[in-house]
Amino acid sequence: MGLSESTSARLATQLDPSLFLFGTANPDALRRRPPSGKWSAHENLAHLGRYHQVFLERLNRMLSEDRPQFGRYRAEDDPEAANWMAMLTDEVLRRIKSLRGELVGKIQQLSPEQLTRTGSHPVLGEMTIPVWIEFFLLHEAHHLYVAMMRSRGAG
Repeated sequence: MGLSESTSARLATQLDPSLFLFGTANPDALRRRPPSGKWSAHENLAHLGRYHQVFLERLNRMLSEDRPQFGRYRAEDDPEAANWMAMLTDEVLRRIKSLRGELVGKIQQLSPEQLTRTGSHPVLGEMTIPVWIEFFLLHEAHHLYVAMMRSRGAG
């Protein structure tokens, strides 16, 4: 099973609106947490930046190890997440764009055989690289939605 056209397109373009949506947003609105105390728009974006790094590490492990087992990623347990949260939003967006280019380039170079490699998620079980990419994109879409809502004072 290769990478579908739809998945490839979403991987290449899903972040396109981010610079427009968040690059012009009020910095105070981006950092304001909702009354619930959940993450601000900026924190959601910083999480996505860090998760790009985590996903690249996982992808490299799937390509170099036989069926690696991954723990559930939790930003609260990741000391590197705090560095992302401390960055200015413009820097977060710049780094995400750079990491996305790296990720897209790496995935475009994978052979059909490499795409069949797997890694195991503690809740979702064993997944091939294309399924991991779908999981990554759905996770990302959720955080982009939340960041948009928070940056506009909703949610």
